[in-house]
Amino acid sequence: MRFVWAVAAFVLATVMIGAGIAQRTIFEGPKTETAAISVKDEAPYILIDGAVLNQMPGTQTLRAQAEGDLFASYGRTADMEDWLADATYNHVSLGKDGKIDTTLVEPEIEPAPSEGDAGAADDAGAATDAAAGDAAAPAEGGDAAATAGRNPAGSDLWLDEYTQKDLLIAPLQLPEGMSVLVAADGTQPAPSKVTVTWPLQTSTPWAGPLIVGGAILMAVGVFLYILGIRHVRRRRGPRRKGLPLPVTEPIDISALDDDDKGVISAQAAPTRRAVAGSRRAFAALPIVAVSALLFTGCSADAWPQFGSTPTPSPSASVIAPDGQQAPAVTKAQAERIMTRIAATVAEADAALDGDLAETRLSGAALAARDTNYKLRSAIADYKAPDPILAKPLSVILPQAFDGWPRSVIVVGADDESKTSSIMVMSQQDPWTDYRVSYIANLEASTTLPNLAPTYIGAPQVEPDSPFLMLAPQDVAAAYADVIDKGEQSEYYGLFEADGDQLRTSIAADRTRRLDDFNKTANNTTATLTFAASAGSQPPFALQTVESGAIVAVNIDETDTATPTNPDAVIKLDNSPTVKALAAADQSATGFLTTFSDQVFFYVPGPGSNEKIRLLGYSSAILEAKVIS
Repeated sequence: MRFVWAVAAFVLATVMIGAGIAQRTIFEGPKTETAAISVKDEAPYILIDGAVLNQMPGTQTLRAQAEGDLFASYGRTADMEDWLADATYNHVSLGKDGKIDTTLVEPEIEPAPSEGDAGAADDAGAATDAAAGDAAAPAEGGDAAATAGRNPAGSDLWLDEYTQKDLLIAPLQLPEGMSVLVAADGTQPAPSKVTVTWPLQTSTPWAGPLIVGGAILMAVGVFLYILGIRHVRRRRGPRRKGLPLPVTEPIDISALDDDDKGVISAQAAPTRRAVAGSRRAFAALPIVAVSALLFTGCSADAWPQFGSTPTPSPSASVIAPDGQQAPAVTKAQAERIMTRIAATVAEADAALDGDLAETRLSGAALAARDTNYKLRSAIADYKAPDPILAKPLSVILPQAFDGWPRSVIVVGADDESKTSSIMVMSQQDPWTDYRVSYIANLEASTTLPNLAPTYIGAPQVEPDSPFLMLAPQDVAAAYADVIDKGEQSEYYGLFEADGDQLRTSIAADRTRRLDDFNKTANNTTATLTFAASAGSQPPFALQTVESGAIVAVNIDETDTATPTNPDAVIKLDNSPTVKALAAADQSATGFLTTFSDQVFFYVPGPGSNEKIRLLGYSSAILEAKVIS
């Protein structure tokens, strides 16, 4: 009976192990599903809607195949459509029937007119506004006539991008509202072989239990088989009638006859059958070992999952106000953009290349760099400007705006020098890159106000907004008045004096320069006067959590040196910077020198008990000229 149970266990174990292996092999089914994107008409770009990528759950793998360099990027659908507004492209979308449709889209924006055709320019501008909505017309150098050759690689608009040769494979997991752009180089047609692959849920929850249960049943069968062999041995052992009973005394074998000697020898020596049986028993052990190896190869999806998924504990979050638009950039996007800006500006600083600097700088930041390059060309030991701090970015506050221009306030840090810079970078339209317009150094003790998280952003405060203690457009002029008049200024009480290093440094510098000037001149021969005023650059402000705003402004400081005696002249023996910029070493009419300050303030709301607080600043000479 033991052999019957052993055979039954062997058969059942074989069936169970075979069924478990079959679930993981021939019965498992495909692990992925692939959809091909067919393109009938050639175009330099393919825009794939997020709905196409998200028609099945799980991550997506985009594959594009063609000869040469291949490019893919993803970003917000609205941004990509604005970037393609002046181009011909294939739009891949999901139809109402759930099938993938491809449509050739013609440009919405007419090519820019040639110079001198003012009437056509007005008509084209009107067509641009009507067709593109928030999208601005292409910037100079990126007009519609050149869109056929516009390479999408390296654009600041993308959240991420991929560039490979001949075969492009991009793993994606895009949320709603995102799309993918596929191209070659913007000149050649986009690749025609494009597929999207999704992983399928092919779990086999009973494969593991079947294999393990079969292995256990196999071991039981081996055990029963061994017991059966032992039982047979005992029942079929050698017997002899009249065999003497066992005795405790030693037996003298020499006194026994030949038959008794044979019986004793048979009982003492193991039979061939017993040895062979034990070998067969141990031969079954590899089957159990193989089953154990199969068990170790089973992954988590080969086992049933019991119990409910643990619910994460709620955490504090910030909710965007109703109707607020999307933030201009993501954290990773801002870091990548600032890294590019820092690299380009560093190259421009080394080569004294103002044109290269202009590709990544604008406004007050560019004006200060241009002046620095002129002075370094004329004065060998003139100090180079501080580098752009791109890593790490401790603060990223993007403007919440879907249109253009859009801006971001960032704070970069330098761990070695323990310094930080606050900057404003802006993108004028979908086709141009971000450029830094304001740069200022943060004091070590500066505490920034509470800001919205990067994934929400903050709305821009209009220059004439009445919902602040002082409108952004009035901050520069008011602070300049405080610089000139001190406590006599009507705006003195609005600004926090404690910790304001800019006012302190300006006052000390004016006193030093006036003392140096009076060593060679006096009121009878020449005078030196100082004045501060709002600069030519427009202010920029983003709202803070407490309904205040971070405001960036430009302030100009002017020094006017004029002779008071008709026979006197102003000489620049000790002013090499003014001499280099004015291209003169003396003047009978005097010199006008302008310094530019880039200043960041925190301006609270009108009902706050706080004052306007200085956050950071930078100062540099801007120009010097002979007074006419």
